[in-house]
Amino acid sequence: MNKIDPKWLNPRGRKVKILATVGPASRDPEMLERLVRAGVDAFRVNMSHGEHADHGETIDEIRKLEKQLGRPIAIFCDLQGPKLRVGKFKDGRAVIRHSGHFTLDRNPEPGDETRVQLPHPELFGLLEKGQRLLINDGKIRLRVIRADEDAILCSAEVGGVISDRKGVNVPDAEIPIPALTEKDRKDLAFAVQKGADWIGLSFVQRPEDLAEARKLMGGYGALCAKIEKPMAVRRLDEIIEMSDGVMVARGDLGVELNPEEVPPLQKQIVNKTRIAGKPVIVATQMLESMIESPAPTRAEVSDVANAVYDGADAVMLSAETAAGDWPEEAVAIMDRISAQVERDEAYLDRVRFLDTPPDRTTADALSHACMTIADTVNIAAITVFTGSGSTARRVARERPSVPMLVLTPSQRTARRLALLWGAHAVATKDIGSFEEMIAKGKRMALRHGFGEAGSKLIALAGVPFGTPGSTNLLHIVTLAGDELDKHQG
Repeated sequence: MNKIDPKWLNPRGRKVKILATVGPASRDPEMLERLVRAGVDAFRVNMSHGEHADHGETIDEIRKLEKQLGRPIAIFCDLQGPKLRVGKFKDGRAVIRHSGHFTLDRNPEPGDETRVQLPHPELFGLLEKGQRLLINDGKIRLRVIRADEDAILCSAEVGGVISDRKGVNVPDAEIPIPALTEKDRKDLAFAVQKGADWIGLSFVQRPEDLAEARKLMGGYGALCAKIEKPMAVRRLDEIIEMSDGVMVARGDLGVELNPEEVPPLQKQIVNKTRIAGKPVIVATQMLESMIESPAPTRAEVSDVANAVYDGADAVMLSAETAAGDWPEEAVAIMDRISAQVERDEAYLDRVRFLDTPPDRTTADALSHACMTIADTVNIAAITVFTGSGSTARRVARERPSVPMLVLTPSQRTARRLALLWGAHAVATKDIGSFEEMIAKGKRMALRHGFGEAGSKLIALAGVPFGTPGSTNLLHIVTLAGDELDKHQG
């Protein structure tokens, strides 16, 4: 096989992508490089923790690394969202008795075992008898007995220790608060200014939540809706339509729903997002034990594998890489699990079990044809020429059997596609003619290791070149193997 240009990091041997969270355990530039070499395709910057100065340094280091390794790396800035929390206690903590009464009120005085402040006035007068309040990730479960404008009297179905500023989940009501807090607006402005490729919007409840974020982004970056509230599930189709991608955020989703409800819901979200042709990320507690252990549990391995079998575009690591003892090992095992699943003979049948019929457009018909041609003819790769990335998303939606080499004149598009299933994106100069397209496609395929002499490629593009949404050309070419040498000569 043609030798890959040494200045480029080799293409991944898998189609699913890995998103890893940056934190104290992984912020060091040397560790960031080790994580990319181990398999990371995109980094998540968690805006819930840390200062802008620290996040800015991290983003700058990732951009340096991107240039050094010659591979677009996506930066995913994850906004905190409107997290509800209780107030403070006299001794920093208290014990709520099982089956006892506990009141959440407006009184700012420190709480005790009978009451505490709930500094969210929008909840008073909203909650109704019988609704649930979950505190500290569901470890404490309260049921509303009576709610008025000043106090919410509850019965403790599950009591326990409660301490200052613990989080509150309200699974049975749509909370009339915006998805963007003042902190989120500042964090979003910072992320846009630093050129973040993806913005994660937390605690989305309704499609309107996405509109404000989209407006503030001003056309920069892609918007990912994090599905972590039951209310969002009820309007899932609308939320998917309003977003550029979706994350199955199983942390808070698993708190607000019964545990057994989460797995089928995960599959439902993945399937609906895939049908829409948008990237979908499965996140939270995928290799949780690797925060402290150098090896995952068998159940965690199966969890990652199932997400890959379901056809998710990306799988995510949270505390495993942000604060864990084994960040590089966590990435490496996730890489190995994903690659092993994709080597399974049944893998393609599993990911294509979901029917994704093409829309009645030329672009969708040609994208579907790429899949069927690759199944019929011995094709090495699909070379996609795109400006916005929409053609690449259409092809990825079909889950073809061969990798996709995406050539784009836009560095922003190349980075964004780092979270797209099967895409190896390269930012390169634009093309101006059919002949130039074919010649460049051949050279890039050889340079990046997608074929050798005699290999066949599918070229997919739109004419006239540079016109968004004009995908109308499919061509099959054969590599001679000497295209790079001729070009240099």
